[in-house]
Amino acid sequence: MASRDDEYDYLFKVVLIGDSGVGKSNLLSRFTRNEFNLESKSTIGVEFATRSIKVDGKTIKAQIWDTAGQERYRAITSAYYRGAVGALLVYDIAKHLTYENVERWLRELRDHADQNIVIMLVGNKSDLRHLRAVPTDEAKAFAERHRLSFIETSALDSTNVETAFHNILTEIYHIVSQKNLVHPDEKPPGNPTINPGIGMPDESTPNKKQCCQNL
Repeated sequence: MASRDDEYDYLFKVVLIGDSGVGKSNLLSRFTRNEFNLESKSTIGVEFATRSIKVDGKTIKAQIWDTAGQERYRAITSAYYRGAVGALLVYDIAKHLTYENVERWLRELRDHADQNIVIMLVGNKSDLRHLRAVPTDEAKAFAERHRLSFIETSALDSTNVETAFHNILTEIYHIVSQKNLVHPDEKPPGNPTINPGIGMPDESTPNKKQCCQNL
């Protein structure tokens, strides 16, 4: 018997990218488990967690991947972009260097990910407003120039974490549903799964949910 966690209409892979120490792991744990760890250590390699939300009456299961930001793990991170339909590009609002490196991360994303990937620029640690080094208007202007959505979050106090993930998952869903050439009334029984990458729902095995590709 399928568990409640197995019941979903769409499965989307979303990746978290950005420099080490910007709070990617805590954004992941805050959204998926409502947890925050002040002693959080640098991620080694890749880890992921899942959570399902409702969008327009559909159950969207997000499989969120967190990768190490350190240079020595770049060979791993380049592989893990495969199949991602969304990306949160994270910097620390109190460390300008992490914002300066956003452009490099964006180039890497454009090189390795699907060209239709939905990207959100995330200024994390908004609770450190007294240490702010990146003006909101500057980051917002950067996002507009590169056609990214933008939000500031705090994994520590939960500010905008739900909103960030809900917004990007909703945007992905709307893109995918518009591309779905099967009329809603003509769908076969079962819940379709989106194959890794923005595209058509996989209805070849409607009762078997598929996961993302292995690295």
